[in-house]
Amino acid sequence: MKEYHIPTAAAEVEVIEKRSRFIGRIYPVTTEAEAQEHLTALRAEHRAANHNVFAYVIQEGNILRYSDDGEPQGTAGQPVLNVFVKEEITNVLCTVTRYFGGTLLGAGGLVRAYAQTAKAALDAAGISVVREWQRLTLGCSYPQYERLSKTAIDHGAVIEATDFAADVTLTLLVPAPEAAAFCVQMAEASAGTAVVAELEVVEIPVPVG
Repeated sequence: MKEYHIPTAAAEVEVIEKRSRFIGRIYPVTTEAEAQEHLTALRAEHRAANHNVFAYVIQEGNILRYSDDGEPQGTAGQPVLNVFVKEEITNVLCTVTRYFGGTLLGAGGLVRAYAQTAKAALDAAGISVVREWQRLTLGCSYPQYERLSKTAIDHGAVIEATDFAADVTLTLLVPAPEAAAFCVQMAEASAGTAVVAELEVVEIPVPVG
């Protein structure tokens, strides 16, 4: 499968620019209907706001939508959308609600404020990569644990769990196409003493940022 990136979680941030409040929200979504449901709820919650700008990207159907919601054309929805296009994030809805503070920002100021708020919201949500992962276990002695766990991470593994018993057992996720090479690398790093067992292949999101 082709890997893709999604927001890790929902998030909300607030940015103040010349007394205008910009409230940015991230919603993980998988359908346009789901995005529209969030937008309906947002407009009801912030009906007193001057603008409820949005942008969303849906993987299925390659859907991209945005709205300036009354801001000058090109100063709001498009800058928000550009954040996610640049970061190659899909299955995401971002809204930026603006309460006007009394000072005009100008076109350039609006573009910066909306883009900054969207990026801050994405940073707060985090990014996960969805791909096929080989789940495996790595058993080693306590003296080996710190070095081998670092080596595993350096070779692209994600540590899912660690069990401290008579020996240490790490449950790892490794990109599926790289699993065979990873097992060889761990054997070399441990001089053949670490015990690696492959479990199932899973297609799940794993945080990367």
